[in-house]
Order: sequence, then structure tokens, then C-alpha cells
Amino acid sequence: MKVILLADNSKLGKKGDIVEVAEGYGRNFLLPKKLAEEASAANVNRAKATRANEVHRAAREKDEAIVLKAQVEKVTVRLKVKMGENGRMFGSVTSKDVAAELVKQTGIEIDRRKVELKDMVKGPGSYAAQVRLHPDVSASFKVIVEAE
Repeated sequence: MKVILLADNSKLGKKGDIVEVAEGYGRNFLLPKKLAEEASAANVNRAKATRANEVHRAAREKDEAIVLKAQVEKVTVRLKVKMGENGRMFGSVTSKDVAAELVKQTGIEIDRRKVELKDMVKGPGSYAAQVRLHPDVSASFKVIVEAE
């Protein structure tokens, strides 16, 4: 029996794949649990059209990420933090702080969870940071920490 997978399955394949399964497995497990649908001509054509749309959308998202990478790599984020008498910082600078300042300085909306600092920020100075814009595209930029 041929079925079109509606969800990723580690043993059978990815969503949208057309696979051959045993008759009982398809009728008694996959179809009732809405993990697959029968591979009729109409369903196959719809699955191919959906796959083509997903490929087109993924390519467009990657192109947008490449353009965004060029913008982000030009930016230098400046953070002002409170320092003690001997030049030690109060608190710490996190990727959340860097992401918030990046959004404030550039206006580019970037999820804070996608920003990561390469080194721990222990005091004033220059640090490297990286933002993951797409699974294949990441941009590096400079973070400068200054005393307030």
C-alpha cells in the first residue's frame, strides 16, 4: 500500500514522502492516527504542489537571511554597563542584552535566543558575537562594552 506521510517518521521518512508500507500497518495504524493519507492520484498531485511551495519558501527565506547577514555584519553594538571602583562590572552582559541593544540600534528584529556570545563578558572591551539567521546562514558582529 502506498501512502503519503503527513508527519515525519524516523523509520519511514519525512513529511510529504510517498512510501510503500504493509497493508495492515497503513490501514490500522497510519491512516486512523492521521500520520499518513492514501496515495491516490489527487493526493499525490497535491503533495507534489505542496513540496514545490515549501522548496520555494525555503529558498526565499535563505535569500532573505543572506541579505540580513550583510546588514548585521556592518553593525557594532555598544553596551554601557555600570562598573565598580576597580573596574569590575556589576552583573553581567548576556546574549539577551546584546540582542535587545542590536534591535534598538538597528531596528532589525532578531530573536534573542539566536544571538550567542563567543566569550564570556567579564569587563569592558571588545567581544565577538554571532547570530543564527537561518540553519545555513549566520552572521558575526562586534560588541563593545564600555563603562557607564
